[in-house]
Amino acid sequence: MANIKEIAKRARVSVSTVSRVINDHPYVSPDKREAVKRAMEAANYERNINAVHLSRGKTNLIGVVVPSIRRPYYGMLVDGIADEAMKDNYKLVFIQTDYEVDRELDALMMLKLKQIDGLIIGSRACEWEVVEEYAKYGPITVLEDGRGRNVSSIFFDHYGSFTRALTYLWSKGHRKIGYCLARKSSPNSLRRTAAYRDFLAGKHQAYRPDYVFYDCALLEDGEWIMERIGRMEDPPTALLVTSDQVAAGILAYCTERGIRVPDELALVGFDNQPIAKMLNMTTFEIPLAEIGRQLFRQATADTRSHLEIPLLFIERSTV
Repeated sequence: MANIKEIAKRARVSVSTVSRVINDHPYVSPDKREAVKRAMEAANYERNINAVHLSRGKTNLIGVVVPSIRRPYYGMLVDGIADEAMKDNYKLVFIQTDYEVDRELDALMMLKLKQIDGLIIGSRACEWEVVEEYAKYGPITVLEDGRGRNVSSIFFDHYGSFTRALTYLWSKGHRKIGYCLARKSSPNSLRRTAAYRDFLAGKHQAYRPDYVFYDCALLEDGEWIMERIGRMEDPPTALLVTSDQVAAGILAYCTERGIRVPDELALVGFDNQPIAKMLNMTTFEIPLAEIGRQLFRQATADTRSHLEIPLLFIERSTV
């Protein structure tokens, strides 16, 4: 394949002129621009995109780290990121980690090697010290509270929202309240667990570990949750579920087995996904598409910022 010097020779212009035409720079006369284009076509020239990126110092690529694209939560988030990326002529590089640290490190290394311009971490697997070490190579934004760190962040008040939901269920007469989380030890899960324990302590209630369910992320998880509850001698009367998909799976199981919701089991979900609206589920609204757009803006910004997103509680028929 012809190189840039051969193109310059064919078009009878300088190498710098060819470079400006390739990179769509101004200040090239129309006749020289046309001559370069004709020479490129005649030589079947394809520009070296890596060299172009190196010369520009920019790839127009943003990395997006998510644990699994199967989860509608992350699908809605990515939809917002992609929508904003298209407006600014960026492309996205997806890294699905399943919370494996090595995969997240691969994404961070891409930032260090200038293969991407910025990195969005939808759910973090690496320790903060590791993530911050790579922040010197380019913008990193995370979907958790990153205040005090050298990254940008968007976050929710998980402690406050959990406390609010627990207070609501308590006001409805529920004294045996369980909850379902996707991860046991993530920063967000730890805040929710702290809210749960503090709430029970304030009400002089004992902590029931059998009322806590982990690894709850998909619709089908609702079945094993309910089967476990069905084997309890003293089951919870209400569940706080951190995913509308899981809550929908629980509701489907209850409908099939004749378990009355909310009379026998009350449900509060999170996200306000379309399935929650269809099933008329009580939930918290998390504007995931808008959050995705905001994350993209942070990942392409020159300065760090932190944004707390308020959560709207929506009361429907499952409590």
